[in-house]
Amino acid sequence: MQAEIITVGDEILIGQIVDTNSQWLGQRLNEIGVSVYQITSIQDDRQHILKALSEAEANVDIIIITGGLGPTKDDITKLTLAEYFNDVLVRNQEIEDHIKQLFGRIKYKFTDMDIRQAMLPAKATVLKNELGTASGMWFKKGQKVIISLPGVPNEMKGLMTNSVLPKLIESFHLPFILHKTLHTYGLGESRVAERLEAWENQLPQSIRLAYLPSYGRVRLRLSARGKDLKQLQYELNKEAESLRLLVEDIFVDEDENEALELSLNKILTDNSLTLSLAESCTGGNVARMITAIPGASKFLKGALVAYSAEVKERILHVPADMINAHSVVSEKVAIEMALQCQKLFNTDYAVATTGNAGPTTDETDESVGVVFIGIATPAGVYASEYFFGKPRGKVIERASVKSLELLRKEILKNTVNSLPD
Repeated sequence: MQAEIITVGDEILIGQIVDTNSQWLGQRLNEIGVSVYQITSIQDDRQHILKALSEAEANVDIIIITGGLGPTKDDITKLTLAEYFNDVLVRNQEIEDHIKQLFGRIKYKFTDMDIRQAMLPAKATVLKNELGTASGMWFKKGQKVIISLPGVPNEMKGLMTNSVLPKLIESFHLPFILHKTLHTYGLGESRVAERLEAWENQLPQSIRLAYLPSYGRVRLRLSARGKDLKQLQYELNKEAESLRLLVEDIFVDEDENEALELSLNKILTDNSLTLSLAESCTGGNVARMITAIPGASKFLKGALVAYSAEVKERILHVPADMINAHSVVSEKVAIEMALQCQKLFNTDYAVATTGNAGPTTDETDESVGVVFIGIATPAGVYASEYFFGKPRGKVIERASVKSLELLRKEILKNTVNSLPD
């Protein structure tokens, strides 16, 4: 079964809001065995909506439209759907009563404009929106299903979870779609692909491999599709284990989320270790990545953005003559930052970053893209030099990921029984 998601709204096209609805819808549909064929964003325009519906109907089994269901004149999705299905809007008393109840709870006056929300296509199966006034609509056209949902995320998710997904499962004989994602760090996409080429060419037809690269990391997603769940699980697990052995030296964890951060969280927590951070060129991004995972308060004692030479000297006590002799972007300063951070926060481990993220070099001898990462451990301290190129965002992201990668490797060298389950 294939689906297309159509998002309606000028605010998406001009970048005023980010379309998180499609991402969430794609995940939920995939979980029940529906593949998303295409995601389309269009204006609040009658011709655009009609054209998008017609094209989607020719390509997929299920069409899900979000947005354009409000009571104002610019919300035209409902009227356009009625036109598309040669239908008329009729007043739905149950929905009108529901809206009046919602307004009554917050002591909000019900007006003639609000009656528009109770005017719904006669041919649609109405999906009551418990969280708002814009009802969902389910249309059937031959073997095709067209579903219209509000664009407000929590309302869309409520209708999708409670009404649409159960109805799709009931209406269609859906296959199983399973995924396993392996996270690797320290090797680029092309190098990983070269290593896996022969193995990938021998994968069974039911399983596909996708490369999902980002700065400093490559996710390897195995996807399996079929009717026999047990057989599919067996084949997927077998191929995932083969894949893991092929990338064992760069493999971190198997998880749909950000595995490096999760892995570090678990290792530090399980071994009752503490961590502190002193960031210059990464500007707090390493701390952001770590604290994005729940439970960071168990091990992260503090983080300092030592962006200027003054702060490095005054708070971290990096000697001024060291900075003058070697510049702030140097191995010696990275080592001293890590040591002083470890001492300042009294932690087992400390990470320091200093470099030139660009676009200028800020009176240092190193070129844009050069970063030094210092790691202080209970056993000693070291710093490594890297060149992460341009632009600025790439340098910051790659330096942040490399910092966590180095930290994880150092902890694993010095601890026992610390690998994730």
